[in-house]
Amino acid sequence: MSGLKQFVGKVTRKGWLLVATAFVPAVGWAEPPGVIRPGDLMNTGHFSPYAFREFPDQVFFGDMHSHNNLSPDAGMLGTSLSAEDVYRAARGETVMSNTGQPFRLVRPLDFLVLTDHAEAMGLAPLLRDSDPLLLSSKRGREIWEAFNTGPQEAMQAFAGLLAYVSAGVDPFGDIDMSGSIWPEFVEMADHYNQPGVFTAMTGFEWTSQPGGNNLHRIVVFADGADKTLRVRPFSLLDSQDPEELWAYMANYEALTGGRVFAHVHNGNLSNGLAFTGATFDGTPMDAEYAVLRSRWEPIMEITQIKGDSETHPYLSPEDEFADFERWDVGNLDGSAPKMPEMLRYEYGRSALLTGLEVEAATGVNPYEFGFNGTSDSHTGLPSTGEENYFGKFAGTEPGPNRMTGDVIPAADPALRIITAQESASGLTGVWARENTRQSLFDAMMRKEIFATTGTRLRVRLFAGWNFQPGDESLPDFAGLGYAGGVPMGGRLSDAPDGAAPTFIVRAIRDPDWANLDRVQIIKGWMDANGISQERVHDVAVSGGRVIGADGRARDTAGSTVDIPTATFTNRIGAPMLDAYWRDPDFDPAERAFH
Repeated sequence: MSGLKQFVGKVTRKGWLLVATAFVPAVGWAEPPGVIRPGDLMNTGHFSPYAFREFPDQVFFGDMHSHNNLSPDAGMLGTSLSAEDVYRAARGETVMSNTGQPFRLVRPLDFLVLTDHAEAMGLAPLLRDSDPLLLSSKRGREIWEAFNTGPQEAMQAFAGLLAYVSAGVDPFGDIDMSGSIWPEFVEMADHYNQPGVFTAMTGFEWTSQPGGNNLHRIVVFADGADKTLRVRPFSLLDSQDPEELWAYMANYEALTGGRVFAHVHNGNLSNGLAFTGATFDGTPMDAEYAVLRSRWEPIMEITQIKGDSETHPYLSPEDEFADFERWDVGNLDGSAPKMPEMLRYEYGRSALLTGLEVEAATGVNPYEFGFNGTSDSHTGLPSTGEENYFGKFAGTEPGPNRMTGDVIPAADPALRIITAQESASGLTGVWARENTRQSLFDAMMRKEIFATTGTRLRVRLFAGWNFQPGDESLPDFAGLGYAGGVPMGGRLSDAPDGAAPTFIVRAIRDPDWANLDRVQIIKGWMDANGISQERVHDVAVSGGRVIGADGRARDTAGSTVDIPTATFTNRIGAPMLDAYWRDPDFDPAERAFH
C-alpha cells in the first residue's frame, strides 16, 4: 500500500499539546453520517444543517490513569483518600487532601479511569480496618503488625512486599484479597457514572517490571459491573509477559461480549524495552505478534508525572523543544543506568519510526499509537495544573518539605529522581459525540484523542488529498475535515497521481491558561535506504513572526514568566492558531507518519 500517513501535531507550552495517533485504514473510507458538504443543504429538504450531523463535535477532558488508597504504593505511603473521594474530586467537589488541606479543581473533569495496581489491591484499607480476612493470612498479620508499629516499620514492610511481588511470589496466596475488593471498586464506578454528565470507567494497572525496567500497562474497560465483575484484575503474579495480558483481554471479550484495551505508560523508564522490534523474550516480531500488539495496545501514554515520553534531545537534535521534563538517568527502581542506545526504544516519536521498520519487515505495524496524557497521581487527587499541583504521593502534597524527598531512591546518587522533578502532567482530550462510556471508548479505539501536559487546549487535525489554503479558517472546519479527509488517528492512503497530503489544523488555548506560541507538524519516514528520518515543520506561529524556507521559525514568542512570583501574563502569543499545510517532500513510495 502506498503513501501511508500518520499525523502528529504539537502546540508548544505554556500548555504542551501532543496529538497523534495511528493508522485507521482509509481505504474505502466512509465519511461519518451527517456530514453536510457546502451546497448539499438545498437538496436535503431540511433547513438546519446540523439536524442530522453525527460526527464527533465535542471534546472531553479526563484522566486515564489515577490511583487511590487501594494501590499499595499509595495507601501504604500515606494516601487515605478512597475511590469515592477521587470521583468526588474529579466531578469538581471540594475534598480534604491526605494532609488535611481543602482541594478543588478549577473545572471538573469530564471522565476518569481509576486504575489501581492489580497486585495487592486494597491492602492499605484492610490494614487500617484490621480486616479479619487479612489477619487470617500469616504474611498479612506480619505486615499489619509492622504497619501499626510506626512509619519506619511500615516502609520496611512495604519494601518487603515489593520484593515478594517483584520475585513473582504472592505474599497473600492463602487469601482472596482481590475478590474482596474488586466488586466494591467496580460498583463504585457504576454509582458515579452519569451518562452525559460524568463518565466513570473501570480499569487497573498491570505492573510488569523485569529487572526494574518499566513495562507497566493500564487496562481500560468499556463496560459496567455486569461484565467486569466476571473477571478479576490480571497481575504481575499471573505473568510478566504482555502476550499473556493480551490473552486475558481476549478472554474477557469472548466471555462477556465487552470491550477492553491497554495502553503503555512510562516507556522512558523501561531502559530500552518498551518499543523494540522484538517480543518479550527477545525473539524478532512476526506479523502475528505485531497484529496482537496493535490490536490490544492502540494507545501510548506520552506524558505523565514521571517525565515526558514524546522524544529526547538525543533522538531529535533539531527539535529545540525535545528537552522537556526528562527522566532519563535510569529505570523505574533506580537499579540500572540509562545507556544512549536504549533511548530509541522508549519514546513516542521513535516508537512510531520503529513501527514503520517492523511494518517493512512483516507487513504489519505494531506501533500504530494514539497518544494520551495522564496524571498517574497516587494521592487520590487528579490535579494537573501547575498552580494547583498536589504531588504524586501524599508526602509531596503542598507543604514546606514537598521538594526534599526521592521519588526513585537509588544506591547510585546519579540514578536518583527527586520530587522536584515531578511533572503535573497530564490530561487526555477526546473528540466524541457525547460524554458516555460507549462514545468515549469508541473515540479512544479510533485514536481520535490527544494528550496535554495538564491544561485544556483544544486541537483538531485533518489530513486529505484536496484541502485548500483557507479551509482552515472556514466556520464548519470539522465538517469539511470529515467530508474531505480523515481525522487524527486516521490512515491516509491511495494517493492520487501527483498529489501530496494536505493538512488543516486548528488549536485554541485553555481559557484559564497561557496563549499559544506555535503549531508544529513532525514528519517521520523511512527513506529509500530504509533509514529512519524525522523533520520538524512550523506551520503556524504567533506574533507576526515568519516561517523560513526551511519550514522553521527560529525565534520564539518570548516569555512573560516571573520566576520569583511563579506568574505569567498573556501579553504575547495567540489565543488561537490555525493552519493549512501541504507536505513539500511527499514520496508515495515511502512509509511515513505526520
